[in-house]
Amino acid sequence: MLKNFIWIPLTNLFRLVARLLKRTNHSMAIATVVAVAILAGHTASAQVVPPRPPNPLASLKTVAVPEPPNLGEFVKDKPAAIALGKSLFWDLQVGSNGNLSCASCHFHAGVDNRAKNQLSPGLLRVTASGEANPDITFNAGKGPNSVLVPADFPFHKLANPNDRSSQVLADTNDVAGSQGVTLAKFIDIAPGSAVDKVEVQPDPVFNVQGTNVRQVTERNTPSTINAVYNFRNFWDGRAQNEFNGVNPFGSRDPGASVLKAPTKQSPLQQVKISLKNSSLASQAVGPPLSSVEESATGRVFPDIGQKFDRIKVKKLPRETGKKLKQLRPLGQQLVHPEDSVLGSLSRWPQPGLKDKSYENMIEDAFKPEWWDSKQIIKVDATGTRSFKQPQGALATDEFTLMDYNFSLFFGLALQLYESTLISNDSPFDRFMEGNSNALTVQQQQGKALFEQACAFCHGGAEFTNASVKNVENQRLRRMRVGNTGQAVYDNAFYNIAVRPTGEDLGVGAKDPFGNPLSESRLAQQGRFEPLLNASPNIPVGANERITADGAFKTPGLRNIELTAPYFHNGGELTLRQVVDFYNRGGDFAENNIDNLDIGIRNLNLTEEQKTSLVLFMESLTDDRVRYERAPFDHPQLFVTNGHPGDQNAVTNDGTGQATTTLLDLPAVGANGTTVPQPNFLGVSSQLSPTTITPSSTPVSPTNPLEGSITEQDCPPGSKPKFVSGGFMCVTK
Repeated sequence: MLKNFIWIPLTNLFRLVARLLKRTNHSMAIATVVAVAILAGHTASAQVVPPRPPNPLASLKTVAVPEPPNLGEFVKDKPAAIALGKSLFWDLQVGSNGNLSCASCHFHAGVDNRAKNQLSPGLLRVTASGEANPDITFNAGKGPNSVLVPADFPFHKLANPNDRSSQVLADTNDVAGSQGVTLAKFIDIAPGSAVDKVEVQPDPVFNVQGTNVRQVTERNTPSTINAVYNFRNFWDGRAQNEFNGVNPFGSRDPGASVLKAPTKQSPLQQVKISLKNSSLASQAVGPPLSSVEESATGRVFPDIGQKFDRIKVKKLPRETGKKLKQLRPLGQQLVHPEDSVLGSLSRWPQPGLKDKSYENMIEDAFKPEWWDSKQIIKVDATGTRSFKQPQGALATDEFTLMDYNFSLFFGLALQLYESTLISNDSPFDRFMEGNSNALTVQQQQGKALFEQACAFCHGGAEFTNASVKNVENQRLRRMRVGNTGQAVYDNAFYNIAVRPTGEDLGVGAKDPFGNPLSESRLAQQGRFEPLLNASPNIPVGANERITADGAFKTPGLRNIELTAPYFHNGGELTLRQVVDFYNRGGDFAENNIDNLDIGIRNLNLTEEQKTSLVLFMESLTDDRVRYERAPFDHPQLFVTNGHPGDQNAVTNDGTGQATTTLLDLPAVGANGTTVPQPNFLGVSSQLSPTTITPSSTPVSPTNPLEGSITEQDCPPGSKPKFVSGGFMCVTK
C-alpha cells in the first residue's frame, strides 16, 4: 500500500493519509502516518527526487560477509589468521599496562556492561565556530570513579517522556563510555615484558583528590558483533573502509606505508597498500595506540610487536637492566580446552597457549614477504628510518620486519576473527526463513511497525543503512532536513537530536590531517578521490548544503536487548526509553534543526505499540550471543572495574595512580554457559526458556595467575598482590 504513495506530491499525500485514518484501524493508521512522515523526510523533494524505499528486512544468512578482494596478497592461511586475531583481541598483554585488551571494552555481547568509572564529561564540545571547547566538569553528584545507577537514566529526563517540550527534570552532557588507561607518557618498551616503561602524567580530568584514575572514552562502546558489515566504523566513521596497513585513515594519510621484502635477502621496499571492505581492520589499529583506551601517549605499533618478540640470546650494553622475558600468547589468561578456535592450543589448567609464540602465529598466517627479512629497521628519535644488518640483540629503537609491520598483521587478524562474530540465528532470522512460530503475535505486530517507522535507517538484514551492501555504491545521498530544504549527507549518518549538535560534531568533525570526516564535504571540496581512493556517486555543487554536524553512524540493532546503554552518549538505559525518545521526536530537535534528519518527529505511538516494538527488537537476539556459545566463546578475561573507593577517595598505589579493581570473566568453551552475563545495571529482558548443553569445565586453580604473574608484570617499585579473581600491583 505504501508504495502507491511514493510519487504523490506531499500535500496530496497527507490528504490521503487523513482519509485513511477515517477508514482504517487505529494501529494501522498510526503506522502509516509514521511511515509517511519518514518517507517525506528521506526525499529531497517528493516531486523532484524519487524516494528510496527502506531496505527490506531479511535473515542475516542471506548476506555474504564482506572481505577485501586482495586479501590473498597478505594472508596465506585464514584459519591461522583467525586464531591469531582471537588471541590478540583477548590478550591483556597488548595494553601498555599489561592488563588491557580489545576485549576489555567488548566482552559482553560485543559491548561493555560495567557501571563503575564509566563516565566522561563533555570533552568533545565545540564552540559555534567549531573550535574545541571541552567541558571537563562532571554532572552534580558524579565524577571519576563514580557508579552509575538506574536513576541516572535517561540523561535527559522529562516530566512527560512523550513530550520533549515538557519540564526537564535532569540533564547532563556526560557520556557513558568505557574505562581505559590512566594518563601516562610512554618511555620505552621492555621486550618480553607485558608492562611498558611509562611516566605517570597528572590528569586534570580523571583524578580523585589528585590521584589518577582510569580515563574514559568520549563515546559509548559500539558492538563488535556483526561490525564487519559496516562500511565505515566508529560512531563518527573515521575507521575507513580502506585499510592502509598502519592506522584507521586509509588514503587520508599520505604517509602511511608498510615495508616488503620480495625475498629474505633483498632490500626492503616501502609500499603503500589498500584493502577495501576493511573498516574493521582500520578500526582495530586505533585503540592499541589510543592514550585513553590502551596505551601510554607516544607509543607506536612496532613497539607493541617488539614486546611480543622472542628475546635474542646475545645482549647489547644498552639492553642491560631490561626485563628479558618472552611473552606467551594469552600468558595471563586461561584458555578453555574446548575453545572453538584456540582449544587445541590451550595449556589448561595453566594460562596461555602452548607451542606457539606470536612470531610463530604470524608466520603461520601471513605471507613471508611481509615478515621475513634479514634487514633491521632503525628508527631514531626524529622518526628517521634506516636499514641495517643485525648485530646482536636489538635495541628498542631497532625493529625486525615483523615488528615494523605489526599493525598490518594486527588489523587483518582482528578483522578476520571479528568476521566470524556473526549473529544470524535469532528468532527473527528463523521467522524470515519460514518458521511462522518463531515470533509471537505481538512481536509480528512490532515487526510491522518497525518496517514502517524504523527501517528507513535500520533496514536490511543488517538492521542498519551503514552496511557495506547499502553504502558501497551510494556513499552520498540527498535528503530534506529539519528546517526544510535539501542537503547532501554521508549515507547512514544522521543527526537525530540525542544531544545538542555542538556537544559532539560526529562525522562533522575533522580527521588528524585537518580534512573533513564527512565524505560529502570532501566531495564538495574536490578531495573525495585523492583522500578516499574512489569516485563520488553524485556530484556535489560548491554551494550545496551539507548536513554532517552532529551526525553519527546508524548502529545495527541485532542483540540490542543485551547492549545497553544506548546511543553514542550511552544516555538511555532501556529499549523502552529508546522508543520513548523516538516517539517524542528526539530531545533537541529545535536546537539541531539545521542538521536534523526530518524523519525525527512525533510518532504518537500508543503504549501497546511501544511494547510491541520493544518485543520485536528483543527477537533480534541470537542465543549464542546471550550464552556465549561458539563463535562467541572466549578466553578468561580480567576486567578492570574502576578503583577501590569512590568519586571522593581512592588509594594511591605509590606512582600517582589509584589501585585497580579487577573482575574475573571465566574462560568459556564452544558450548557456552548456562547463566548469561548480566546486562548493564542488571536490566532484565524477557527470556525464553531454552535448553543449554554446557561445556564440561575442568576444575581450575583457585587463582590461576599465581606462579605466572611476577614483579615484571607490575610498574617499577611495585609488586603483585593476588586477590579473588585476579591481582593488583601494590607498592613494595
